[in-house]
Amino acid sequence: MDETTVRRLVPTRLAERAEHDRAALDALLDEVLVAHVGLTLPEGPLVLPIGFARDGDRLLLHGSTGSRWLRVLAGGADACVTVTSLDALKVARSAFESGMRYRSACLFGRCAPLPADEASAALVLFTDRLLPGRSREIRPSTARELAATMVLAFPIDQWSLKSSDGFPEDPDDDRADDAWAGVVPLRTGFDAALPNPDLRPGIAVPASVRALTDR
Repeated sequence: MDETTVRRLVPTRLAERAEHDRAALDALLDEVLVAHVGLTLPEGPLVLPIGFARDGDRLLLHGSTGSRWLRVLAGGADACVTVTSLDALKVARSAFESGMRYRSACLFGRCAPLPADEASAALVLFTDRLLPGRSREIRPSTARELAATMVLAFPIDQWSLKSSDGFPEDPDDDRADDAWAGVVPLRTGFDAALPNPDLRPGIAVPASVRALTDR
């Protein structure tokens, strides 16, 4: 997919919200846990959520080797990967000016399957992406598990990043009104961990989980 095609695909409205800072893109990719992958199958377009991890200048995606849409991606189909972080609600004095604080990115390209000797390390990266340090607390993946898992690399090459911050920008007539206006930040976090019903007594919550729940 060439750069001209990318520019045509990315919405041009509110172009002032576009960002070109690769560090800002990496920060968003490292924060958001779920991406949506879009591709076209013979039956029509398809968009599905998937966990991912950033590894330098590429995204890593993984799933079952039996997944048809992953096999289509592995075959070199054009794809679009999107991520979004909703940070706050903008509450304006009118419905028209109300909106959201957000950061959102679209990435375009084609996936390539990782060779077997790289897949194992990639799956460790996935594990520690969700729970830093967890890979040291559990057994390694078995040969059978690795054989059943497909890992794809998606290049971070062609992308578009947009964000909306600040406060609602009400017109003068509305600012003279008595309606409240401002921003309501969105807060996310983890509650106390719930042990598995079949967990043997005496097994403590591991450090990787405590690091999340103690934030």
